[in-house]
Amino acid sequence: MRVRLQDQPLFLLLAAFASASMFLPALYALSVEDFTSARTFLYSGLLGLFLSGIIALARGPRRRGRKEELNGLLALFAAFLFLPILLALPFYETLRTTTYLNSYFEMVSSLTTTGATIFEDPRRLPNALHLWRAQVGWMGGLLMWIAAGAVMAPLLLGGFEVTSVAYDHMGETRLDQFRRAALLRRVGRISALLVPVYAGLTGALWLFLIIGGDTAFVALCHAMSTMATSGISPVGGIRNSQSGMGGEIVIFLFLFFALSRMTFSSDTSSARQVIWRDPEFRMGAALILIVPGLLFLRHWVAAFEVDSGEDLMLGLRALWGALFTTLSFLSTTGFVSAEWETARMWSGLGTPGMILMGLAMIGGGVATTAGGVKLLRVFALYLASRRELERLVHPHSIGGSGSMSRRMRRRGAHHAWIFFMLFAMTLAAATTLLAALGSGFEAAMLMSIAALTTTGPLIHAAADVPISLAELGPWAKATLCAVMIMGRLELLAIIALFNPDLWRE
Repeated sequence: MRVRLQDQPLFLLLAAFASASMFLPALYALSVEDFTSARTFLYSGLLGLFLSGIIALARGPRRRGRKEELNGLLALFAAFLFLPILLALPFYETLRTTTYLNSYFEMVSSLTTTGATIFEDPRRLPNALHLWRAQVGWMGGLLMWIAAGAVMAPLLLGGFEVTSVAYDHMGETRLDQFRRAALLRRVGRISALLVPVYAGLTGALWLFLIIGGDTAFVALCHAMSTMATSGISPVGGIRNSQSGMGGEIVIFLFLFFALSRMTFSSDTSSARQVIWRDPEFRMGAALILIVPGLLFLRHWVAAFEVDSGEDLMLGLRALWGALFTTLSFLSTTGFVSAEWETARMWSGLGTPGMILMGLAMIGGGVATTAGGVKLLRVFALYLASRRELERLVHPHSIGGSGSMSRRMRRRGAHHAWIFFMLFAMTLAAATTLLAALGSGFEAAMLMSIAALTTTGPLIHAAADVPISLAELGPWAKATLCAVMIMGRLELLAIIALFNPDLWRE
């Protein structure tokens, strides 16, 4: 019997791809003579491919009936919920000193590009598992790049409900072609466009980090984590890497790809415009300048009180640490600069973790690997707020800025406000549930924000008192897994699964 790929569901193809990807850690473990890890990844990959093939043969041709948009959304939800069960198998069998729930937590955290980890000491994990975590995060980021154009854009989800292009010109743009095309066809079309870009950028960053002084293994993990905005590191963060400030500068430049999809693709927009006119990029750039500037002034004033205000080099190092860390948390990556603590040495003041939490909640660009509320939604709310203030001063004034801004102020701001309210309610519910399961209120809120914004390193970077995820109970870990999935897929997309219109023939 001939089994064609286009006759199979997207989730089954994703499971087969995830199984095949286990051969890379197997080859790496074999190269460093870690034969236990090599066998585990090899057998897990073969088992996954065998099961995927058997299911494909058993189900036969795909039965059509439900809408293609629903199939894609269901496949995404199933991928984030069930695929980590398969991905956790080699992790659990290789480590053998942890529970399967902990392994599942690690894989959900990696696949959703959150990067939170139960294993705070990186020396506890062999390098093959560090590579696997970074690789799963990289694949999760690539999945979101592709799903943005193939699944989210046709359904007006994931931030596309805010854009006027997607709203008012659906019948005139390529999004209309996405609706009429089959799911796997548009997935293949967008993959052919974006996979070379994603892999090429990762490879370029890998080479730059190697030139900067990192080992090939550490450079590869940091390159994949940067492009996926997962913040996963085999050495406990880039502050412990050998590339130093040069490596931070290179990573800083590549983090800009998380601020706007226009930095790497125009597959979801019919309006071609230069990047510096993109509202997401401009708002992100403004935050990158304003927040570090205010932090620098705060520390500079305090530095004069401790007679270190004239140390210019120390001040510049503190400014760089604020610049890098601001962009890192705005893109929901979570890398902390080695110079972040220099400001404390310079002025004697600490940096409030609330600033990092606020940056992570704002998040990066729509249809990128970044999480959070997204810059475009914040921009839509800003336009609506500015217009309301103008009407308070001049009640009979007419809003300008063109038809696109008017549509975003009306429909875009309305949908952005709905999402923001859902985001706030989810955050409140997750905080309440974690507090009821035994965590302190501050720790519960911090963990909820980190999970909902997919910024795992925030748990340690913004906490005044260290938080150990390993000490959480099974139900608390399961709650964090659910919140991470909701933060990655967004609650609007999950609610859309219950829309009866999508289930009608």
